[in-house]
Amino acid sequence: MRLDQGGHLTHGSPASMTSKAWRFVSYGVTARNDDPELPGEMIDFDNVRDLALEHRPKLIVAGATAYSRKIYPAPFREIADEVGALLMFDSAHVAGLIAGGSHPSPVPYADVVTFTTHKTLRGPRGGAIICRDEFAKKIDSAVFPGQQGGPLEHAIAAKAVAFKEASLSNFPAYTEQILKNAVAFGSALAKEGFRMVSGGTENHMVLVDLREFDAELTGKEAQEVLDRAGITTNRNTIPDDPRSPFVTSGLRLGTAAETTAGMKEQEFELVASLMAQALRSRTDDGALAGVRDEVAALCREFNPYASFTR
Repeated sequence: MRLDQGGHLTHGSPASMTSKAWRFVSYGVTARNDDPELPGEMIDFDNVRDLALEHRPKLIVAGATAYSRKIYPAPFREIADEVGALLMFDSAHVAGLIAGGSHPSPVPYADVVTFTTHKTLRGPRGGAIICRDEFAKKIDSAVFPGQQGGPLEHAIAAKAVAFKEASLSNFPAYTEQILKNAVAFGSALAKEGFRMVSGGTENHMVLVDLREFDAELTGKEAQEVLDRAGITTNRNTIPDDPRSPFVTSGLRLGTAAETTAGMKEQEFELVASLMAQALRSRTDDGALAGVRDEVAALCREFNPYASFTR
């Protein structure tokens, strides 16, 4: 997927080592469409198929890092079969949602599935690879000794804990609440004047176009202002962004961490209101300090580490 339309650096960006070993051809998303019945800015499978037929790749890579919709693996599998390609699905962001049943699983479709153990799986920083039996030995050898030194046993133990937690009966309720919170968050931001890319969200992410809220406001400035107000966000390009990746016209927001802390829809509606207040008053230090105090109070109320004392 094109980096400027939601893809990831490691999927063939010139800045990544992956581009040194392989030649990538990137697909994109459909054009913006403000008709709520026909949302645009979603993966363009016609484009994926046309490029695959033209270039006959050895491997098709599915997955994204700034894409707020479900990624269905079946169409990728059909295209891969048509051109004789393998299919790799990078489920880094949505692995927890897949484990909880809140996102389609790529496992029955893909030859290789990669994922991180942090993000929605809420484990330690790290990753894992699962694959068909025929590729297991080659992948194991490529990881060790090909790429990796000695194993980190504490990280392996932490991954085991995360996998155990994801297998428990209460995990689907957590992932379902992530989605509910994301939808409520996006709707509240839309009421404040922000535009949601693709018109909505179906995962833990809300990708916001700032230009309708304030045409002069960049993602860089918004991120820095919100940092001062105690709200951590990530500047992010949006499809067909006229600004550079270092400035951007968008913000990428997520709901997983605060869902773990216990926040629900009403709290995310409040966060949307606080964000709008901060950005409207971005030159007023007193107003930003007031928002920061409200954010601090909210975080004290929803403390994921409440059982730990100093």
